[in-house]
Amino acid sequence: MLTEWTALVCRELGIDPATVDRDEVLDLTKEVAHGVARPAAPLTAYLLGVALGAGTAPPDAVERLTALARNWERTTDTQGEK
Repeated sequence: MLTEWTALVCRELGIDPATVDRDEVLDLTKEVAHGVARPAAPLTAYLLGVALGAGTAPPDAVERLTALARNWERTTDTQGEK
């Protein structure tokens, strides 16, 4: 089902499915959902897509966002101490 949905959405949006790393995006959204908040997962995926489409996302954007999500509690705890 997921493969078929991905192919259908790519076709609808004019995206080459070969350029989509579905597992990487799913891993990112999993980390965000569990590390930050569930509603942050689709929002993060959307923002990543906007940045990629605009050409402003760094090459390692997914890795950086994943790291941010994994370290969310530590980051917010540290910022709260300032």
